[in-house]
Amino acid sequence: MTGDPSSAFVPGHVTAFFSPHPDRNVHAAGSRGAGLTVSDGVTVTVDPVTEPDATARQTVNGESTTIDPVTLVLSTLDVDARVAIETDLPIGAGFGVSGAAALGTALAATDALGIGRSENDLIRIAHAAEVEAGTGLGDVVAQARGGAPIRLEPGAPGYGTLDGIPATTRVEYVTFGELPTESVLEDDTADLSTAGERALTTLEGEPTLSTLMEASRTFAREAGLLVPAVAEAIDLVDDVGGEASMAMLGRTVFALGTGLSDAGYDPTVCRVHPGGSRVCGSDETTE
Repeated sequence: MTGDPSSAFVPGHVTAFFSPHPDRNVHAAGSRGAGLTVSDGVTVTVDPVTEPDATARQTVNGESTTIDPVTLVLSTLDVDARVAIETDLPIGAGFGVSGAAALGTALAATDALGIGRSENDLIRIAHAAEVEAGTGLGDVVAQARGGAPIRLEPGAPGYGTLDGIPATTRVEYVTFGELPTESVLEDDTADLSTAGERALTTLEGEPTLSTLMEASRTFAREAGLLVPAVAEAIDLVDDVGGEASMAMLGRTVFALGTGLSDAGYDPTVCRVHPGGSRVCGSDETTE
């Protein structure tokens, strides 16, 4: 089966807090929690090939690499293709780039080859790939939805349950380095889970962006995830009357409105993304 190249756009996702929920069934495994999808995202172009060749099969911003969830998605769909991933988001800093790459690959490959798969089916495939690779638990379902998603129950479509905060805003962020998801999830997560469940209960009682940020800050402290540079930035934003917290999982601070700018930082600026992932038409931009 051959086809023309196709592209898909997937928004970045900042997790404000979460609790992990492992399961032998990779579709049922996942996390409960909440966060923001952002207009800065990932564009994935899938170019089907008919024969193996020596060219790079997976690239990120032009550099040859291998992203395990992408490889798993292609295998599940039985697709042989080159996958080009382009993003301005920092890698490994809490923006769900691996989940976006997996979901974008599933969407673009299906469009390129005319594979008969529904959106929920493709979300399940990408979610399972992330879980199996150990690179994420809840980004894919959030990125597919867009907005400010609340993950009430863990898992892919058919297993998990999603809600959301009906609001949008400017978002600023500053990154101080990577924090590999695998390293945190491999540790004892009892305190993290307790803090995440408490934060979700708080947000369910008052589903607003302000509550999300407050619950996120409390979660970061209780889960023991704060690093000095992140903690300092959050405090400085608070000093100028702003709202900021830590992206899970990454050494990244995100703030609503102009919080980081007002605190003296030079942040990257974006917005809450109004929609979720999508296949890109040839006559439209990907942002």
